[in-house]
Amino acid sequence: MNPIYQQIITESVNKFNKKQNLNPDENLFNRQLNQRKIEISGILQDIFLIMIGIFSAGFGLKGFLFPNSFIDGGVTGISLIVAEVTNISLALLVVLINAPFILIGYSTISKQFAIKSIIAIIGLAIVILVVPYPEITNDKLLVSVFGGFFLGLGIGMSIRGGAVIDGTEVLAIFISKKTPASIGDIILIFNILIFSVGAYVFSVEIALYAILTYISASKTVDFVVSGIEEYIGVTIISENSEEIRLAIVENLGRGCTIYSGKKGYAKRGQELQAIDIVYTVVTRLELSKLQLEIEKIDNEAFFIMDSIKDAKGGMIKKRPLEK
Repeated sequence: MNPIYQQIITESVNKFNKKQNLNPDENLFNRQLNQRKIEISGILQDIFLIMIGIFSAGFGLKGFLFPNSFIDGGVTGISLIVAEVTNISLALLVVLINAPFILIGYSTISKQFAIKSIIAIIGLAIVILVVPYPEITNDKLLVSVFGGFFLGLGIGMSIRGGAVIDGTEVLAIFISKKTPASIGDIILIFNILIFSVGAYVFSVEIALYAILTYISASKTVDFVVSGIEEYIGVTIISENSEEIRLAIVENLGRGCTIYSGKKGYAKRGQELQAIDIVYTVVTRLELSKLQLEIEKIDNEAFFIMDSIKDAKGGMIKKRPLEK
């Protein structure tokens, strides 16, 4: 870490301890210092991700969608429709239409989330107003696909930074708590209404392209939020658990966890057989090699696979797959 930042963090910890009338020992002070470093590092990372999100979303809106009278789903779609019909500034509409959803987010999610989102939305409005993005293309297919891609990239990066620049998901979370409907159902109904209004205001063709834009944006958001790599959690039940454990560690270069369990398939009165259960996490690309290693040891092994959005720590990102 930069010595200047190190000094600033150290002084902030010292001031905190003096304010609380604390006189911590060296170990406690170092732990506090490390916690403060992690907090500041997290804040800087969030700011960086939100900034990327703001500029990417602005590029998608001003470089592709708005100049060609295209729309998207969610609050962004409403803003684009109203801006086209009323000639009110898109930057102003993005802030005004998102405001109620952020207030809902304050009570539904957290104060920190609401503050970050307000900053992100105001930042997006400023970027839309100030940055002179060029109009990239008039080709309708390219506009819908790449406009959705850059908008989705911006929304996804902002979510990674702990904020939103489109309040649709916040509304969906709020309504889902009050009704039996799922978040996905609410977002779908909300967007169907927006596309229907878009078909009436513009044309059916524009509404159909808007659906393509929405698909492009939502898939990009999923890709960005879930991470580049898809992880698979694998639970393996086998009589040869020790051999499988060694194969995972030595042949795949991955870590694993051993659970003590019992086989449940037995008749009444029969003693349940104890067995070790192996659990490991691999990437999607490593799954076939893991299956091959298991089959070489026990082709009757029972294993369960679960999709994992992301993984951190352990050996999953520390050691490359051994060939």
